[in-house]
Amino acid sequence: MKSRVVLSRRDMLRDATLFSGTVLACDGLAQTSIASQLQRAQPEELQIDARRLQVAFDLLEHWTTGPQPPVPGAAIIVGRHGKTLPPRYFGRQGPEPDAEPLRKDAMFYMASVTKPVIFMAGMLLVERGRLNLSDLVTRYVPDFTGGGKEHSQILHLFTHTSGLPDELPNNAVLRREQVPLSRFIEEVIKTPLLFGPGTQFSYSSSGTILMAEVIQRISGQTIHEFVRDEILRPLGLQSTGLGSAGFARERLVRTTIPEYQHGSPGNWNSQYWQELGSPAGGLFSTPDDYAVICAMMLGGGQWNGARLLAPATVRMMTSNRLHDLPDLPEPVRRTQPWGLGWRLNHLGRPDSWSDLLSRRVFGHTGSAGNIVWMNPDTQGFCIVLSNYLRARAPWRLVHISNAVAAAFL
Repeated sequence: MKSRVVLSRRDMLRDATLFSGTVLACDGLAQTSIASQLQRAQPEELQIDARRLQVAFDLLEHWTTGPQPPVPGAAIIVGRHGKTLPPRYFGRQGPEPDAEPLRKDAMFYMASVTKPVIFMAGMLLVERGRLNLSDLVTRYVPDFTGGGKEHSQILHLFTHTSGLPDELPNNAVLRREQVPLSRFIEEVIKTPLLFGPGTQFSYSSSGTILMAEVIQRISGQTIHEFVRDEILRPLGLQSTGLGSAGFARERLVRTTIPEYQHGSPGNWNSQYWQELGSPAGGLFSTPDDYAVICAMMLGGGQWNGARLLAPATVRMMTSNRLHDLPDLPEPVRRTQPWGLGWRLNHLGRPDSWSDLLSRRVFGHTGSAGNIVWMNPDTQGFCIVLSNYLRARAPWRLVHISNAVAAAFL
C-alpha cells in the first residue's frame, strides 16, 4: 500500500504535461528552465513604490562594492499576487577578492531556508493520512529512546521544542570525516536531549534531520527522492535541489564559511557538503525558483493550476503552533511564534526580520546570509540570497527588509 501511493504519483508526474506545456524530464534537476518562473511585472502594477524599493537595491549595491566588501554577492527578488519584479544581482560569485561576477543563473546555498521544504514534505504525509503531528516519534523511529525521548512528538520536531540540540556535539568531526547522511541520522537518534520535549524552545537542526528520517521510513524513499518527486517536480523547480548533484558546479555560489570550517574538507563550499544535501541545510536554489514556493504558500497551497498543499495545511503551517504546547512558557509562545516548519516574525527581538512586518508574516532565514518572508496581509514576498555570514551582521537583512516592507503600498 505504501509503495503504491508513491509510485502512482511518480508515474503521473513522469507522463503528464504540466506547467505551461512543459514536460518534466525524468532527470529534470540537471536542466535550467524558466518553466517555474513567475510572470514579471512593473512596480506600479504590483502597487510597489519603486523609489522606496530602490533603497534596498542601493544598500545591496553599496555592501557588495569595493575590493573587500562586507557582502561578497547577493540577489533579491520581490513579488506580489503571483508575479515578481525582475530579480537584481550584485557583487561576486564567491568571497575571494578575484571572484567572478555573480551569475544570472547562480544557485545559492540556502542553508536553513532548506528546513521549511523538509517540513512541507512532512505535511504531505499528514494530508495523506500517514502521519499525525501528535504521534510519538518512536512510532516511526523505535530506536529514538532514553532520557525522555519516548515523550517526543512529531509536533515537537516541527516547532523546535523537541529538546534536541541545534548542531550535533561532534558536527565538526563528522564533516571532516565526510560521513554520509545516514551517519548524521544515527548520531541524532542517540544524542541526549537538552530538556524535556515541549517544555522549552530551542532551534534545532538535529530535529529537522530526525524529521527527514521519519519521512524516509514512512515513504520508503530517501529524503532527496521524496523532496524531488513530491515538491520540486510538481512545482516545476528545475534549478533547485536538495544537494547539488546533477548541477554544474560553476553555477553554485561560494559562501563565506564560519571559523570552525576553515581547513575542513567538509566546509560549506566543499563538493562533499554541497552534494550531501543535508535536510537541515542542504538545498540549492535560485531567486526565481524559491519565488514559486512563496507564491504557492501565499496562494493557499496552489500555483499555476497545480495544488501542492491544502488550504487548511497552509493555515496551520503559517500560524503560531506554540500555543498548542501547554508546558511551554507563555512569554516564549507570545514573542517567538513558530508555525509548522515556517517561522513567524519575532518583533522586538534581535532576530526580528523587520520592524515593519507583523507577527503574521512567515518565512525563514539562513546562516549563509539568506532571508525569505511572505506577508499574507499584502500578498507580498521578499527573497534576499547572499554569501556572507548572517551571524556577523544580522542587521543587514533587517535593513533590507525594512526598505522592502516600506515599498508595499
